[in-house]
Amino acid sequence: MNVDTRTKLSTTTILLHWLVAIMVLSMLTVGVYMTNQEVYALYPWHKSFGQLIFLIVLVQVIRRLKNGWPQAVSQYSAAERILARSVHYLLLVGVLLMPVFGFLMSVFGGNGVAFFGLPLVARNPDPTNLSKVIPLNGPLAEVMSSAHGILGFLLMLAILLHIAGALKHHVLDKDGTLRRMLGAKV
Repeated sequence: MNVDTRTKLSTTTILLHWLVAIMVLSMLTVGVYMTNQEVYALYPWHKSFGQLIFLIVLVQVIRRLKNGWPQAVSQYSAAERILARSVHYLLLVGVLLMPVFGFLMSVFGGNGVAFFGLPLVARNPDPTNLSKVIPLNGPLAEVMSSAHGILGFLLMLAILLHIAGALKHHVLDKDGTLRRMLGAKV
């Protein structure tokens, strides 16, 4: 079954959801750790996994555009529907834009980008000190860095709201929404 229904989600929807969830939570955690602890050795991995997430989320976006959003399990108030839709859009758009901002930050900063060792954009080394780089556009790199950081914070907030919503459905509403995302028929 590759179609989402009110009572059961497709295997593709479930797998994409949990794959992206695990990857994004891991990337946010590693991103905060790398930044706070200045662990530069993790940056190539962070960039590569960020690009991989972008490709996976692109598949999700194409599926959403083609198939629409899954139907709600039950009837909810207008406010709940607006909040849920807003959080879902923030998650989808945020997870799509986060790697774009990171990619552009790295490129404009002169650091280059590789995808698991395959160079996509070369570093711009400083000829007087090869361990340093010359930014291609320092101010734009700073804007992308700020956007990457702000969006990371917004994603963390959206994830917390998403988890709170899932728990509300499961504990208070007892409507099967969380069980459906775990693969059960409701």
